[in-house]
Amino acid sequence: MELALRVQVEELPEGLFLATSDELSGLVAQGRTVAEALDIARDVARKLIEARRDRDDSAPLPGGLATQREYTVVIAA
Repeated sequence: MELALRVQVEELPEGLFLATSDELSGLVAQGRTVAEALDIARDVARKLIEARRDRDDSAPLPGGLATQREYTVVIAA
């Protein structure tokens, strides 16, 4: 099963990129590039979803600034 998840990426003043998602609570990832932040976000999302399944959580899965960008990542779940 694959899940499309919208991820927002913001460039921080230090030159790093911060990835978060309004659709998946707890998803926060930081990278030196947008690609790295998205890769880390994908891994974090996978772990958050696995943890939710392990807890048998009934919460549904997830269906800025001028420097903020939005991407969609696909997670094998």
